[in-house]
Amino acid sequence: MVDPGRPASGKQGMLAMDPVRRYAFITGVLFLITFIASIPAAFIFYEPVLKHSGYILGDGADTRIATGALCELIVVIANIGTATALFPVLRRQNEGLALSYVTARVIESTFIIIGILSLMTLVTLRQEAPSGNPDGLRLAGESLVALHDWTFVLGPGFIVGIGNGLILGYLMYRSELVPRRMAVLGLVGGPLIIISGVAVLFGWIEAGGVGQAVATIPEFFWELFLGIYLTARGFRRSAVSKLYGASPHSDRDTPRQRMT
Repeated sequence: MVDPGRPASGKQGMLAMDPVRRYAFITGVLFLITFIASIPAAFIFYEPVLKHSGYILGDGADTRIATGALCELIVVIANIGTATALFPVLRRQNEGLALSYVTARVIESTFIIIGILSLMTLVTLRQEAPSGNPDGLRLAGESLVALHDWTFVLGPGFIVGIGNGLILGYLMYRSELVPRRMAVLGLVGGPLIIISGVAVLFGWIEAGGVGQAVATIPEFFWELFLGIYLTARGFRRSAVSKLYGASPHSDRDTPRQRMT
């Protein structure tokens, strides 16, 4: 018999996991995927277009930009996956907030997709637009990069504070599915992300500057620790027992649970 509190190995072990442990494992892996995919996209693959205003008039590194776009599409899938994998468990704590978390992840992912489209449109213009109007092309390129930058400010730089920070932090803190000291990082990091996003919106601090970078530290470690913890250990068994009553090995409501 497989211990539901311990991670199993291999395909057979994955199938043998109880549903709640499987939800935790999938969520943890998806959180780690968001880190693995998002960091290279922002700091490596997109660097030629985000740091060089004349990219649209130059030789370009279109394959590199497309690779960054692919990485961000993976982030979008992982983002929504974390919310949908957690929903069956978190709804037992507060169904309204669990649904709000799914919604926040979808909104965040929508901003990311708009950012992807802006840069891929820039690549298309560089490849196909007539070269007789360099000033117009440069302006179009700079506008598309600015659009991408704002999608980052309003998505990962603001909505994340509401979703992953406040909502998920609160649900995890109240349910005790993870250690409360870990969940506090989300409750602290969420407001800091929101405040820094508002500060960038009104021009009080620079987007991507030191102030905004410092504000993201608690949220960064909250999501990283959550991914590692859920992958390696899963939800705390005592908290699962409270949420599921006497049947933590099933993800379905009993008739009594449905009535309550």
